[in-house]
Amino acid sequence: MADSRVRILIGWREYVSLPDIDLPVIKAKVDTGARTSSLHAFNITPYYDRNRLRVSFQVHPIHERTDVIVTCTADVVDYRAVSDSGGHREKRYVIKTQLQIGDIQFPIEVTLANRESMTHKMLIGRVAMKQLMIDPSRAFLLGKPDKIVGAYKKTVRKKKKSRK
Repeated sequence: MADSRVRILIGWREYVSLPDIDLPVIKAKVDTGARTSSLHAFNITPYYDRNRLRVSFQVHPIHERTDVIVTCTADVVDYRAVSDSGGHREKRYVIKTQLQIGDIQFPIEVTLANRESMTHKMLIGRVAMKQLMIDPSRAFLLGKPDKIVGAYKKTVRKKKKSRK
C-alpha cells in the first residue's frame, strides 16, 4: 500500500517553526545520522504540574545571539539515553511538539540538549523525516525569513544603561 502523506522537498538545512513552544523560526539541520530530533536547550528544569512531568527550558534560537532568549515549557514524554555525535551516551528529556516546515505541520519527538557551540540549534532526525524528501545538495529550498531577529523582538533582552 502506498504512503498517501504529502511529502515536501527540503534542503539539508531549513528554517522551521515549533509553534507549540513559541519558537517562530529556528535554523535546523537535517541529520540522517541522528535517529531523534534535538533542540538546543539550557537551564532545563523538570517539575510536576497536576501529576504530569513537565520541563521548563531556555533556548538561544539564533546562532551567535546569546542576547535572544526564549523560555519554553512542555510535557515530558520520556527521559532516555541518547548517543551524541561523539558516541557518548547521556540522558535527555524528550518532548513532543509540532514541527512547522513549509506548508505542513506534524508532531515530532525532540530531545533537549545543550547545543550552544553548534551552528544549528536544531537537528531533524530520521524519525521526523517520514514526510520529507531531502536534496542534500541544496539548502533553504523553502526560503529564508525576512527578519529572523524580528520574530523574537519581545524576547530580546536590552542592556540597561549605566548611570554615572
